[in-house]
Amino acid sequence: MEKEFLSDQSFELRDFTVSASCPSNIALIKYWGKYSGQIPANPSISYTLNHCKTNTELEFIAGEGFSVQTFLAGKEELKFAEKIEKYFRSIEPYLPWILKGKYIIRTENTFPHSSGIASSASGFGAIAKCLMEVDEAFSGESGAEFKVNKASFLARLGSGSACRSLYEGLVVWGKTSEVDGSSDFFAVRYPDADIHPVFKNFNDWVLLIHEGEKSVSSTVGHGLMNTNPYAERRFQEAHENFTLLKEVLRNGDMEGFIKLVEHEALTLHAMMLMSEPAFILMKTGTLAVINKIWEFRKSTGLPLFFTLDAGANVHLLFPNNGSEGQIKEFIEAQLLQHTQNNGVVKDVMKF
Repeated sequence: MEKEFLSDQSFELRDFTVSASCPSNIALIKYWGKYSGQIPANPSISYTLNHCKTNTELEFIAGEGFSVQTFLAGKEELKFAEKIEKYFRSIEPYLPWILKGKYIIRTENTFPHSSGIASSASGFGAIAKCLMEVDEAFSGESGAEFKVNKASFLARLGSGSACRSLYEGLVVWGKTSEVDGSSDFFAVRYPDADIHPVFKNFNDWVLLIHEGEKSVSSTVGHGLMNTNPYAERRFQEAHENFTLLKEVLRNGDMEGFIKLVEHEALTLHAMMLMSEPAFILMKTGTLAVINKIWEFRKSTGLPLFFTLDAGANVHLLFPNNGSEGQIKEFIEAQLLQHTQNNGVVKDVMKF
């Protein structure tokens, strides 16, 4: 599959400036554990967000020695530049012009740093989209489907989950028999025809329980799965959960959806608890919010539930189905008190 994206096209270089925007995403079935070459150990599926995105401008100066200069929200970031230089070198087989000039990259996020929203996903997604614009101008390669699939492929090599951010709606990354065309090398949209309307109009409010750096990076977390004694069973369970989710999505089974999504979130954290060394990623506020959500759902029957990334912040999921007003009132009255500074990022899923 990688050969599909190799390039030996001739190209004519010139100075070029391009900009792109890419949203973040939140996984429902989690990707946790990978093999060399950014190949996922299990398939994952995510919702693409709408408002939380990275806006990037990439300036290419032809003929100068290869270098990368990066600015995040106007501030020069030397470590990020080193990371992008390494990334660009790694993808030269797919973009043979990429080391033939200097880059100035200006980027900014529409959401707070360290907010539990995947900035690496939106960031590398935006860079990959910029690179494909430049590649199309230089090599003449085009075709909408090829272009987005290659952008997803390139984004994956920077950050695994970034490959899912190139598409709207529910997005699958990782080979699974449950989704035609699914691949370990790039993401694909989950077929809209197989999604009940109840799952197409959802909110994701992120409670900022902890706004500092995570205690363990995603790279380290994925690596810990190599020695986790429960890893293989986890990977098998992810495949099994795809089978369950396919039926849930088709039938509009909200109760089944809630059960599966929360189980996946807690399983991710359980894997970290059972790693060596072990990490506790939740904070006191995380647990308080989860317990209050469970109590609220039991007493009202309303579909408020949660998912988590590899950190303390809580993604609150709930549909726009007529009950969202009461749910929002509960969040603001009972859950915001568990954040650091009444911090919440309000987003919706993009279809």
